[in-house]
Amino acid sequence: MAIEVITREDLNEFRTLLLSDLNAMFNSKPQQQKQWLKSNEVRKLLNISSGTLQNLRVNGTLTYTKIGGILYYSSNDLEKVIETNKVEATPNLFNRK
Repeated sequence: MAIEVITREDLNEFRTLLLSDLNAMFNSKPQQQKQWLKSNEVRKLLNISSGTLQNLRVNGTLTYTKIGGILYYSSNDLEKVIETNKVEATPNLFNRK
């Protein structure tokens, strides 16, 4: 049975390698989100029908861009609509007296 001795130098080298790997992970750019989404992507994302998506367009809730018959929606606009229509939870719902 071989015994391997770990020295302070080994630990310092391991720490340096670990810190450099962690820095590389935290400083790497996250995957970019698509800037423009097509209608089918928006419907899947919001779990809505094509009729509901059309209603959101018609009543001005969702802005869109039409190019060559294809409708595009800005992902930033979608996030704004979701945040604007957010309903806060009622914290005392389960605290019945």
